[in-house]
Amino acid sequence: MKKIILPLALLFGLVGTANAFDGDAEAGKAKSATCAACHGPDGNSVVTIYPKLAGQHAEYLYKQLTDYKLGMTTGGKEGRANAIMYGMVAALSDQDMQDLAAYFSSQRITSGTTPEEVIEVGQKLYRGGDADRGIPACIACHGPRGAGTSLAGFPRIGFQNADYVKATLEEFRAGTRANDMNGMMRDVAKKLTDDDIKILSQYLGGLH
Repeated sequence: MKKIILPLALLFGLVGTANAFDGDAEAGKAKSATCAACHGPDGNSVVTIYPKLAGQHAEYLYKQLTDYKLGMTTGGKEGRANAIMYGMVAALSDQDMQDLAAYFSSQRITSGTTPEEVIEVGQKLYRGGDADRGIPACIACHGPRGAGTSLAGFPRIGFQNADYVKATLEEFRAGTRANDMNGMMRDVAKKLTDDDIKILSQYLGGLH
């Protein structure tokens, strides 16, 4: 199958941080207590509807926090909409967000698993996309292990919680998440079927 190699931030959208990042991981650890209930003390959430933050690129995490704050101040018209996260970011300063991002980025993400029955089809979609449907290969931007790249703004997606991945792709497809640059992920996600989303979300857990 011919691969479509196009810029793709599979889950979280392209990141462009205007401010220089200057987070302090130790300071972030001290500020992270309220995050632990959903994301775990080290960013490895065991509640699978919430994302693992451990090992994620710091600049990406900072971008998401600032987008939540923008969503809060604009009533969801800009940034990223999430009522729970609005309450979490309301009292955070810019430095707080940078410190939290630095802390969770410094932690090691726990590995996950991929159900045997989705490995073959998941690998085919992740590595090769689907030329007939105009779906780009995820590997082009996120790499063979789903590590992404900080400089280009592509997030780490390998070992991520499957339930969170599924919900995120569905949000992009429905347009309820709109903090992707130039609508890139919304354009891609609307081409994914329910089965595609289920397979990709489960495949990324172990990322064979």
